[in-house]
Amino acid sequence: MGDALDAAYRADRDRVLARLIGILRDFDLAEDALQDALVAAASTWPVHGVPVNPAGWLVTTARRKAIDRLRSGAASERRNRAWGELSVAWDIGDGTQPIADDRLRLIFTCCHPALTLEAQVALTLRSLGGLSTEEVAKAFLISETALAQRIVRAKRKIRQAGIGYRVPAPDELPDRLAAVLAVVYLIFNAGYLPPSGTDLVRVDLCDEALRLIGVVIDLMPDGPEPLSLAAMMHIQDARRDARVDPQGVPLTLEEQDRSRWDTEKVAAGLALLDRARSVDRPGPYQLKASISAIHVSAPRSDLTDWNTIVRLYDALLLWEPTPVVQLNRAVAVAMADSPAAGLSLMDDPALARPLAEYHLFQATRADLLRRSGRLEEAAVAYRRARQQTNNEAERRFIDRRLQALDAPGVPGGIPKS
Repeated sequence: MGDALDAAYRADRDRVLARLIGILRDFDLAEDALQDALVAAASTWPVHGVPVNPAGWLVTTARRKAIDRLRSGAASERRNRAWGELSVAWDIGDGTQPIADDRLRLIFTCCHPALTLEAQVALTLRSLGGLSTEEVAKAFLISETALAQRIVRAKRKIRQAGIGYRVPAPDELPDRLAAVLAVVYLIFNAGYLPPSGTDLVRVDLCDEALRLIGVVIDLMPDGPEPLSLAAMMHIQDARRDARVDPQGVPLTLEEQDRSRWDTEKVAAGLALLDRARSVDRPGPYQLKASISAIHVSAPRSDLTDWNTIVRLYDALLLWEPTPVVQLNRAVAVAMADSPAAGLSLMDDPALARPLAEYHLFQATRADLLRRSGRLEEAAVAYRRARQQTNNEAERRFIDRRLQALDAPGVPGGIPKS
C-alpha cells in the first residue's frame, strides 16, 4: 500500500497541489493540507483499499483538512474569511470524479509580472515541478536558504497583491511569456538530467514539460519562442532511450547509438523549428533549438558542424550572458578547435569561480583534461564532479571514467609510479 501511495504522489502531486491552490488561494495552506491528506492516506488506504481515483481522494481529503485548520482557534482573520468562502463556494464531491487540471492557471499565477523573474521560476518549479528546495536550488546554482527566502517572498507577494488564479487575457500573454517558458524549460531540464535519484531521466517531468509547452502553443500558435522551445525539447527527448547502456550507465552524445533515437520526435522537433523560423523573430530558444538540430542532423558525431555551433553560442550569449552558456560554448570551441582551447576558456576565473560547485563544470573539465592527456588532473576533476552530484546514474558514469583512467595497461590510463 505504501507503493500505491508513493505512485499516486509521484503521478498526481502537481495536479493535486495546483487544484488545492486554486481552491484555497493560499500556497502554504494548500501544501499543509496536502501533507495532512497524505498522512490520512497512509493510515486509510491499507484498511479500505486504494480509491478508484487517488488524486480526487487526496483533493477531497485535503480540502476537509484545510477547513479543519481554518476553523481552529489559532486561525487568523484572513484565514477565517477564507474558510467562509471555501465552505460555501467549492464542492468537489467524494473524490471519485476526475479533478480539473489547474496546472496552467498555477503557472500563470506564479509568473505574474509583479514578481521578479527569479521568484516566478523558483515558485513554479517548487509548486508545480514536484522538486525539493534542494533540487530547485541546484537548478539556480544558489543556496537552499536563498532559494527558500525567494519562495517565501513570492508567496507573500501573491497573497498581498491579490494576484488572480487564472490564465491571462491574450493581450497579457506576452508579459508572462518569458517566465512561463523559463519554467517549462527548467522542468524539462530537471527531468532530462535530475539532480538526484537513481535514474538519468525522470520521464514524468520531461513528459509534463512537453505537455505544458503544447498548451502554451495552443494559446500562442504563432509564437516563435514557444515553438522553438518545443522543438528543442522534442529533439533532445528523442535521444531518451539511447542515453544509457543496458546497465543504466549514461552514454555521451558521441557514444550513443543514433539508430535508437526516436525519428518521429526528431521530425516533430525539426518541423516545429521550421514553423518558428518562418515567423522571422529569432530569440534565445530558437538559437538553442538550432544547436540541438545540428547535433541530431549529423549522421555521425565526428561530422557535427561544431564551427556553426560556436557561432550560435556567440549569438546566444547576447541574449543570455550566463556562465552555463559560456561553459557550453567552451565545449563547442574544444570540439571545433582543440581540448586545450576549450580548457583555456574554462580555466578563466570569470567562468571557473561561479561554476566551481557545479558538477557538470567539473565533469566537462575532466573530459577535456582526459582528451588532452592530462590524466591525473582529469581524475581529480572527475572525483570533484562525483562529490557534487546526487544522481546515482551520473556517479556510475564517473566511476567508469575513473576506472578507465586508473586501469594499468589500458591505453591512456594513468601511469603507475
